[in-house]
Amino acid sequence: MDHTAHAGHHDHADHDGNAGASWGTAVKATLHCLTGCAIGEILGMVVGTALMWGNLPTMILAIALAFLFGYSFTLFAVRRAGLDVKTALKVALAADTVSIALMEIVDNGIVAVTPGAMDANLSDGLFWYTLLGGFAIAFLITTPVNKWMIGRGKGHAVVHGYH
Repeated sequence: MDHTAHAGHHDHADHDGNAGASWGTAVKATLHCLTGCAIGEILGMVVGTALMWGNLPTMILAIALAFLFGYSFTLFAVRRAGLDVKTALKVALAADTVSIALMEIVDNGIVAVTPGAMDANLSDGLFWYTLLGGFAIAFLITTPVNKWMIGRGKGHAVVHGYH
């Protein structure tokens, strides 16, 4: 094997042994995932609140839409790269499931334990501060997890061959 060609596979290696898992790559993957999660979750909260649903159905809708939008961003990207629907769906599920799940656990956990947040209206600052603060904390927790997974060829690393 040509060693110069092989060396290119380690361009993104960092100094703690996670080949292919730079912090920049992990941040980009997490922001990609967070964007879909945030759109879905905010939309779910707005719809559930506007329809005057209770906390549980609103949260279920928000989580479902977070997964839907999170997966959709990856699905559309790999479909544009030429993958068939079945393969693209497998790639999106492999790339984003852990990241989205962790973000949703953290964000919704913060909303659930913040006094008054579950009963706050869309016009209340508490609603937005808690939700956005939860996203920020979820980002901080999920980024190292994504870095670890990408360094092992899992998670968002599955998508890299199609970008």
